Order: sequence, then C-alpha cells, then structure tokens
Amino acid sequence: MTSIVENPEAVAHSDRHRRTGVNVASFALVALRGEGVRGRAKQTPYPRLRALLRAVGDAPYEADESGDVRFRLPDQNDEEQWLRLDGIPLPSSVLAAWPRS
Repeated sequence: MTSIVENPEAVAHSDRHRRTGVNVASFALVALRGEGVRGRAKQTPYPRLRALLRAVGDAPYEADESGDVRFRLPDQNDEEQWLRLDGIPLPSSVLAAWPRS
C-alpha cells in the first residue's frame, strides 16, 4: 500500500484524485437523497453520511467552471453559498473524513 500511495505519480496527481473523489462522493450523495432511497440512506450506520444528508437536504447542486460539484447552502447568516462536499460544515460530534488531520 505504501508503495502505491508514495509513488511519485500518485503524489504528483493527489490533488486531482482527491477532487475527483469528492465529486464522485457528491454525485453518490445526490443519488442517495432521491425519492425511495433517502429513507434507507438515513438509517445507515454511517454518522457522516447521515449528517451530510441532513446538511444538504434538497439543496440544488451544479458543477462549476472547473468541474467541481457544489451544493447551494445557507451560511451562518442565511446567505446562500456554493460549497463542495468537503467544505460543508458538520457538527463537531461527526468524525472527520479520512485522512484525519
């Protein structure tokens, strides 16, 4: 595993791979909030998934000019902003995504 993760090619493209992973996870979240699926998704044993489903709700989403999927969510002042999945604030009781920093 270390030889793969520390490979120069993997390291050189790690930001791009991370962005791609966040975009795939965003589309998966969109699919899981669909009618007929949402109820089961909210019952999963994964607290982070349940918290993201609550945070995103039915918010609109779109890909920006760089291809990143963003959700339109209100901030603390109820002003709407477009956030990537990895930028959505969650309660402190929800464990951080890997890698934990």
